[in-house]
Amino acid sequence: MQSSRRFLQRSFVGVVLLGALGALFPFAGCGRTGITPSEGAFAGDGACGDGACDSDETCASCAEDCGFCAGCGDGACAGIEACENCPVDCGVCASCGDGACGEGESCATCVLDCGNCQSCGDGACGASESCATCPVDCGLCQTCGNGACDASETCASCPTDCGACASCGDGFCTASEDCLSCAPDCDACPSCGDGACTAATENCFTCPGDCGKCPGCGDGFCTGTETCASCQADCGVCAVCPNGKCEPFETCSICPQDCGTCEAKGCLEVVTCALGCIDLGAEPPKFSVTCVANCVAQGCADVQFFVDQVLTCAVDVLPICGGDFACIQSECGEEFAACIGATCD
Repeated sequence: MQSSRRFLQRSFVGVVLLGALGALFPFAGCGRTGITPSEGAFAGDGACGDGACDSDETCASCAEDCGFCAGCGDGACAGIEACENCPVDCGVCASCGDGACGEGESCATCVLDCGNCQSCGDGACGASESCATCPVDCGLCQTCGNGACDASETCASCPTDCGACASCGDGFCTASEDCLSCAPDCDACPSCGDGACTAATENCFTCPGDCGKCPGCGDGFCTGTETCASCQADCGVCAVCPNGKCEPFETCSICPQDCGTCEAKGCLEVVTCALGCIDLGAEPPKFSVTCVANCVAQGCADVQFFVDQVLTCAVDVLPICGGDFACIQSECGEEFAACIGATCD
């Protein structure tokens, strides 16, 4: 009887100790459920996404570390291929684009939610990259540009067909954006502007300067497949204030947060700046109103008044003087004389 009681006491103590250990070290429990090998250093050899293809990972379960399986990219979704491990053949998963990098998604399969892989953008199409997830390295998919947003295409891989992503145009080059998917935020790719339309990565959307305007650009409507980078005529210029960088179309007068505070200029400085906005050699002379306005904005009230006098006179005598600046100075001598002494001191 006493031995049975001692056995029960030991068993009870053992259960209590096991329970305590289980609470302190949940990984030590046998037959546990709900925890996957990717949850930490105590589970398996490693986690999917750590850059190493561990013993419990395969191309089917972790394309991010192990690369895509053989056959992925042949155009047929067959065998072990699925949206989770071969989006280029099987299309992106329905959950891709919901804003959460969920189970089965990674930078190799869903750039929209998980961002670009670290290797994307290094110039080499790696084992875990494809035209569906990293066109900047692997080139645009063959279907990109056919006018239809196919199953394997997203706004990140083919904005030409799918339209620009919602975040494109906010002035910040985020993890899921690059020079192909969002030139307005990330700037054009290095090859854009070399005069040659490189078919692998350039088209009318990603590089209109080399490849020409897309159909519809210039109709006055900025559609879903147009951006300020692909169709300036319809969508305007790429300038977001403030976003931490002074864009080509921003100045200290219209975006001091990015370009710094303007230093007040004297009348002659402002006039020189404004006349630089006028192509006096053209017939009739051409000028940018915005350019002139930015110059004038850098003067105080007195300076702006005298600048206005000079520019008004200059415009009046253009039919007489044309592009002859000496003639303009002579005809507007009094206005220039008054301008000389006008400063913002």
